[in-house]
Amino acid sequence: MNITDILSHVDHTLLAPNAGWNDIRTIVDDGIRYRTASVCIPASYVKQAAEYAAGRVRICTVIGFPNGYSTPEAKFFEAADAVRNGADEVDTVINVGWVKDGLYDRVLSELKGIREAMDTAAPGRILKVIIETCLLTDGEIVRMCDVAADSGADYIKTSTGFSKAGATPHAVSLMASRIAEQTRVPQLKIKAAGGISSLEDAEQYLALGADRLGTSRIVKIVKALEAEGKN
Repeated sequence: MNITDILSHVDHTLLAPNAGWNDIRTIVDDGIRYRTASVCIPASYVKQAAEYAAGRVRICTVIGFPNGYSTPEAKFFEAADAVRNGADEVDTVINVGWVKDGLYDRVLSELKGIREAMDTAAPGRILKVIIETCLLTDGEIVRMCDVAADSGADYIKTSTGFSKAGATPHAVSLMASRIAEQTRVPQLKIKAAGGISSLEDAEQYLALGADRLGTSRIVKIVKALEAEGKN
């Protein structure tokens, strides 16, 4: 897989709490230049970034981030607000505690509410569900693949990148295997995020079945290769 192909799957990400507009603008410029799948930025910069990008790169943001334990109503508002401000894609964190309590119906209801809030505010936007695989058992990961599919989400995502660990080959393989069995909802895709630090990592996750890669490092690697005259 060549570098251009890899970049087309990258959600070029900057979610640091101290990121300011100059940092966000650089991320957007990079996303445009390298034709990444999207740029993933804090919700407070979505409107400004969407106006600046003017359709040249997709704008992604996060809600209920990074811990996922906001109330459903708060997430509904965040999701609707984000797409009204110009977000093309929304990555939401599940309530992991509810999964641990076995409250999958409650998780599903919340995700359906987020989907509805987005579709009402601005139809056609992409919803990704972050399940934080490092905090779940294999059984819980499998169950959440079913829940995400049933909710109408477009993607299931491994990690926030702010917990104990990020994506792992095992988790992505497990998710891909379960989704392959879900003939009733073939549209669900996988986003691997957290700890993707090399082109080799990126290729591995794409080969395992991921369609998106949440990472801040791949574009930096490509820039470094360009500086060395290797790309």
